[in-house]
Amino acid sequence: MKVSIKETQNPTIIKFEFPDFITQNENFEFKNIDEAKNSPLAQQLFYLPFVKTVYISGNFIAIERFSIVEWSEVQDAVAEQIEEYIANGGVIVLPSENPTKKQPISVYGETTPNPASLKFVVNKALTKTAVEFKNIDETKASPLAQELFKFHFVKEIFITENYISITKYDSISWDEITLELRTFIKQFIENGGTVIDETLVVNDEKQEKQQIKNFDNLDTTSQQIINILEEYVKPAVAADGGNILFDSFDEKEKRVKVVLQGSCNGCPSSTFTLKNGIENMLKDMLNDKDIVVEALNG
Repeated sequence: MKVSIKETQNPTIIKFEFPDFITQNENFEFKNIDEAKNSPLAQQLFYLPFVKTVYISGNFIAIERFSIVEWSEVQDAVAEQIEEYIANGGVIVLPSENPTKKQPISVYGETTPNPASLKFVVNKALTKTAVEFKNIDETKASPLAQELFKFHFVKEIFITENYISITKYDSISWDEITLELRTFIKQFIENGGTVIDETLVVNDEKQEKQQIKNFDNLDTTSQQIINILEEYVKPAVAADGGNILFDSFDEKEKRVKVVLQGSCNGCPSSTFTLKNGIENMLKDMLNDKDIVVEALNG
């Protein structure tokens, strides 16, 4: 069986595609060899020192690497190893003992400071990358978001870690739709639906600025601002169903621009939070009373 090598939007992840499906309506993500006990192939791949995560879905195996190598150095050898494994009759994924058994999931709704947004918290990890969707055209990486946008009252969606923040249109109240959304999310995940396909997530410029490779190229003040936001601001904002990203710092104007996502985007209290919380914190911690914070909605 010939394996095709395909790059993804994430430079650390490569997809090895098969001509036929290797799983049926199932998606797997393995972080280490112990988690991969039902995939002999994934276990073998973890013996490679650069393998960080193995994803198996549909007609492909995607591998996330550690930074000790570049894919250009090892991808052909990995493809050959996979092909040889299959040629020798190796099993990719062991059949489920009880394929009809659903994964028990709990979902509950939390109010946020933004009356137009509600936070749906799930008792499992959903994604490693925070992603915001403004419309259904942006949801290629999220089958769940695609389905949620089919509800006429869903305006925007923000997904991160273990919750989904949904912003609705003003024409309907949360009392009318909360149970419907909560039930849909619960059933979608229990039935094995994909929340986020990490291999399809596209990092826009705002997200790129958060990456370590770019962090090292920033000026010292910008680095300090990012560290303050990460340590002191993000946890509080996440508790309210939102996210905050560093955008830029103008040393001449002493102006810090940040991007608001999720329930923070368009929230009536966000200006107050910026001026009386984040701005004062930066002034104090950077010892610069001229700092000004400006919010850019995501």
